[in-house]
Amino acid sequence: MRIIAGQYRSRSLVAPAGLATRPTSDRLRETLFNVLAPRIQGSAFLDLYAGSGAVGIEALSRGAARVTFVEHAPAALKVMRDNLSRLGITAGFTMSSGSVAAFLRRAPINSLPFDLVFLDPPYDAAAEYASTLSLIASTSLIAPAALIIAEHRRKQPLADRYGSLARTRLLEQGDAALSFYQLNSEGIEKRP
Repeated sequence: MRIIAGQYRSRSLVAPAGLATRPTSDRLRETLFNVLAPRIQGSAFLDLYAGSGAVGIEALSRGAARVTFVEHAPAALKVMRDNLSRLGITAGFTMSSGSVAAFLRRAPINSLPFDLVFLDPPYDAAAEYASTLSLIASTSLIAPAALIIAEHRRKQPLADRYGSLARTRLLEQGDAALSFYQLNSEGIEKRP
């Protein structure tokens, strides 16, 4: 794995050993950040199920003002800390060790909202998508124009709506897909 663009471009990252963590591929990350390019500079980015931290680190590399990583697996947390350290990243981020649901439920009402939210639960944990997207929709953690992106299996479609979140775009690439959601939006655009 490597950082695709920005301040840390071409620097390599490591992933936790084993199959418990499935990092977002370089190609899919590049596609994601091509879409996010107009929104990333100065944004507040939330990386849920952060794993190695590759997506959040890519956001920092491309100019996000702050990134919050949420991960509960000790091995993934260690690798994420090592990746940040190897790149010399010491500011602009916070880490929350624990479950995503606990993080979303305990978020203070007056916390600064996130502009971009990325979630990539284990593909086999299908119920995590619905519960996490529904929790996001019910919190005050997201800005009114926030974009929420869920990476999932292409053959495992997500719902068009989760509470006040509506899917606005679906990108499919290989075996993976990215579903984009916004508050109270309408219409779905499917692009290859």
